[in-house]
Amino acid sequence: MKNSAMVMQIQDPASQRLTWYKPPLTVLVIKKKDSQVLPPFVQLVEWLVQEKHMVVWVESAVLEDKLLRDDVKLEQESSKFQKVHQQYAGVRARFLDLREKLVTFKDGRDDLTDRIDFIVCLGGDGTLLYASQLFQQSVPPVMAFYLGSLGFLTPFQCDNFQEQVTNVLEGHAALTLRSRLRCSIHRKGERRKESLLHSVGGNLLIPSFQRQLNYVELNNGQTGKAGSNNNNGHNNSILVLNEVVINRGPSPYLSNIDIFLEGKYITSVQGDGLIVSTPTGSTAYAAAAGASMIHPSVPAILVTPICPHSLSFRPIVVPAGVELKISISPDSRNTSRVSFDGRNDQELNHGDSLRVTTSIYPVPSICSQDQISDWFDSLAEGLHWNVRKRQKCLDELSDLTTSGSEDTLDDFDNLQIYDA
Repeated sequence: MKNSAMVMQIQDPASQRLTWYKPPLTVLVIKKKDSQVLPPFVQLVEWLVQEKHMVVWVESAVLEDKLLRDDVKLEQESSKFQKVHQQYAGVRARFLDLREKLVTFKDGRDDLTDRIDFIVCLGGDGTLLYASQLFQQSVPPVMAFYLGSLGFLTPFQCDNFQEQVTNVLEGHAALTLRSRLRCSIHRKGERRKESLLHSVGGNLLIPSFQRQLNYVELNNGQTGKAGSNNNNGHNNSILVLNEVVINRGPSPYLSNIDIFLEGKYITSVQGDGLIVSTPTGSTAYAAAAGASMIHPSVPAILVTPICPHSLSFRPIVVPAGVELKISISPDSRNTSRVSFDGRNDQELNHGDSLRVTTSIYPVPSICSQDQISDWFDSLAEGLHWNVRKRQKCLDELSDLTTSGSEDTLDDFDNLQIYDA
């Protein structure tokens, strides 16, 4: 133990603090598609532009929102929409004054790498997952406000956003580095880059995969300038924050999936499928499938079967950084489907394999309080973790515990204990 090489160095979670090397100038504001989010969204953008003098980026779809436009032909809309459009007249007028000062982007077309200093999410957990998918390399610090349904990953409230955002901009905040998984599909007999182009297809080529392919130079499989510093050199990979799911899809047969860890065969899954998740995703689909809930600062990968046809297949946790290879068993009766954070669903055929490992690009999530308090508050408020009626103390049962051996069964039958 005197040898320094044998001493484990454990990082204190409290040491992960937000530090700005230069004052943040650009902020990306992402909101969920809900009319009720428009008032706080406009109020936040207005404050960032006028008070903080920041360059605000928004999705181009925001400018097309009919509730924020004054050139909508209301006679062609329903009476319900006309009423809502009238209710948002004040919000719309304030937004139109800001419209020309905003910078827009479109998912799948514009690359946001190294353009954004800071991200603000208005919505639920899905909004944060979407922000993660926008950045397939390094991610700016993310501040998530709760305006959704569950809000497990959104610790901030919009009531006093001015004070909270100011504290973050001044660097007074703790961080949780949420690890992500790097996933890539290897098609049988095909080059990896070509497999993505072929497997996704025209009707499934949605923006997140198109954003991956924008980094790939199609000549001789070489990377261009845009992809020269991509994640670990894997240009056809996709990063997920929650989980990658392999399931049997519409097939009536069991999935038969082989699992390899660092090239060594581990086991096969016979059931509805398999979940490979991050610690952040351990409170999502994996929790519903019976996995343990792991703090997002723990470096690990969770492997959880979905309804396994076995009484002894328990979820397992493997070290972060190992590579998992998942393939369809040769004797499987059917193929499987694979999805990434609930998106990009595609088929996994016999001979194909899915490689999963920990990405070097985490999502720096800004804490409302600190790493520990935020997580346990989310467990209590979002999942009602360990909620149980309290056991009574012994004083209330003293008459039962002090009864002697001479008491008969009739005495116990006549004994009544009333609930306080």
